[in-house]
Parts: sequence; structure tokens; C-alpha cells
Amino acid sequence: MIDWHSHVLPSIDDGSKSVSESLELLAMLSCQGIDTVVATPHFLADCESVESFLKRRSEAFEKIVPFLNEKHPRVLLGAEVKFYSGISRMNGLEKLCIENTNLLLLEMPISPWTEYTKRELFELSATRGVKVILAHVERYISFQNKSVWENCLRNGMFVQVNAGYINDLFTKRKAIRNLEEGKIHFIGSDCHNLKLRPPKLNEAFQTVRNKLGNGFLEQMNEFGCLVLEKNN
Repeated sequence: MIDWHSHVLPSIDDGSKSVSESLELLAMLSCQGIDTVVATPHFLADCESVESFLKRRSEAFEKIVPFLNEKHPRVLLGAEVKFYSGISRMNGLEKLCIENTNLLLLEMPISPWTEYTKRELFELSATRGVKVILAHVERYISFQNKSVWENCLRNGMFVQVNAGYINDLFTKRKAIRNLEEGKIHFIGSDCHNLKLRPPKLNEAFQTVRNKLGNGFLEQMNEFGCLVLEKNN
């Protein structure tokens, strides 16, 4: 299984604060059935250049490399890129895609999107040669017109939700319905630490198994593996 959204790299953002915490988070994810973790530290274009971010990300990853072994999942480097006006013209955007792919995890505004925002999002998806993955879409899709999600899907974007969307008593039914209807492609832990925001993918996976069957979960994982392979 793949964790599509995590903050497991040490001391690079508001996620893991140390090498030991990173290794414990990775070990926990492995115990939850994860064999591939996409490390997606926050990238804020108004605070840092792409080159500076990539350097910090590489340094953070190298801190844990000597300690990784068979009990840890494979780590793919990526970024959680915050949308801003003008992102479709940003230099070096492709370098923020998930390692060896053209998949870009994009965090959209948690507010109603303006027509300009929607136009730029679709332009980014159509013209920059990247495949957009909408990060934790459950946080902002309720602010949008009902047609927005459908338009994103029609424009070839992928949709990622956090495990909490599936685990939460108040959103579980909606999450399962969206999964069943093919409106959600990927699930991420969005884990940040061991106490307040630990990985809880095992709970989410079990809910999917109970409601939609193990075969559905296996097909979802096979699709994710195919997307990683196809978009490189």
C-alpha cells in the first residue's frame, strides 16, 4: 500500500522533529501495511525558492538514509505545494513532483475558489506537463460549487484524501460513497508526529475493507502503483 501524503522527513517543516521520530513514523506506517511512503514536506513559494527547498529536502532525507532497513517502507521524495496566483508560470515547478514522476501534490485554498483560481488550476494541469493530485480535498471541496470536483476529474486530476476523512464518524459515509463512485483515487496519512498527528491508515483501510471489500482496496493500490509507474 502507498501513503500518498506524509510529513516524515526530519526538521524540514511542521512534521517530524528528529531522525528518531521519522524512523518511528516510518516503522508505524510499515506496521499499517504501507510499503511506499511519499514524503511531502510543505513548499511555500512566497517563503523559499525551489532550489533552496530541494537542498533542504535532500539534507533531511540523507539524515535518515543510514538508518533505513527492511522494516521501513520505501521513501519517495515529493512536496505538498501550496497554490498561489501565478503558480502555472512558476519556474522549476516540475522539480517539485513526486520523485521520478510528473505527479504534483497541490494544496488548494481552504475557501471558495475564484474564477481566476479555477482557470489557473485547469491551465496548470493542461499546459505544464504535470498531473495534479489535489491534496486532502475534503478540506476545501465543500466551499466550492458542486460542479468543481467533477470538472477537476474531467480535466484528468487525481484526488487524495486523508485517512481522517474516512475514520471520522461524521464524514465516513460520505467518504465511502465518494470512493465507491471513483471520486477519490488516493489515501494519505498526512502524519506529522507520533502523538497529535500519527498515521492512522490502518483504521481507514479496515473501514474500506468492511464497506467495499478487500478487493476494492487491492484494486485501489494496484491503480496507485500503475499511476506511479506510468507517470515517470
